[in-house]
Amino acid sequence: VQLVEFGGGLVQAGGSLRLSCAASGSISRINGMGWYRQAPGKEREFVAAISSGGSTYVAHSVEGRFAISRDEARNLLYLQMNSLKPEDTAMYYCAASLGYSIVPVTSAGEYDYWGQGTQVTVSS
Repeated sequence: VQLVEFGGGLVQAGGSLRLSCAASGSISRINGMGWYRQAPGKEREFVAAISSGGSTYVAHSVEGRFAISRDEARNLLYLQMNSLKPEDTAMYYCAASLGYSIVPVTSAGEYDYWGQGTQVTVSS
């Protein structure tokens, strides 16, 4: 399984971005998917996840601003980010889990594959 993120960039505070993650390879093995982010000097942080059944969960810090969705026909994962804040600045990573779970996977240790990341910078 290979994951490639794109859609990051520089945006002003209050703006929006939509990140995409393209999955390839043995995609039929993928169940849950998620987004994480890591800012310089900080630990990797869970952002959002979606289960194979379509259930979603977002972190409290982005609740009401970010939304995760998945287009299985096109093998794409999305993260719609609205009302961006400078503290959202980070490298954003998508991840894929092969394990079956009814609920969205929120633990990084349960993800089997990771992308290389796409940078999001929010200016004040």
